[in-house]
Amino acid sequence: MEARLILLAGLPIWVALSSMVTAWLYIQDKNAAATADRQRVSERTLLLWSLVGGWPGGWIAGRWLLQKTKKLSYRAAFILCAIVNFAALFGVVWKLIK
Repeated sequence: MEARLILLAGLPIWVALSSMVTAWLYIQDKNAAATADRQRVSERTLLLWSLVGGWPGGWIAGRWLLQKTKKLSYRAAFILCAIVNFAALFGVVWKLIK
């Protein structure tokens, strides 16, 4: 039972940490977009971090920086990542409390 509580307590910590990483990646991508000599952060990397829990940080950073807000294919993939993340999180929590 204690392991379940530790996992449940760790989920918000993981979401917060992965959101910070994702937001930082958005900032790095925005800065790289402004200069010609820096390599951009790949959309695959941004979406992977969004998928593993960083979507809140990606959403906030994207809105704040106006980064990745117009490209429809990216937004659709981002929304799919958030939905999959919600479903996985719900499944994990459901399994842990049951």
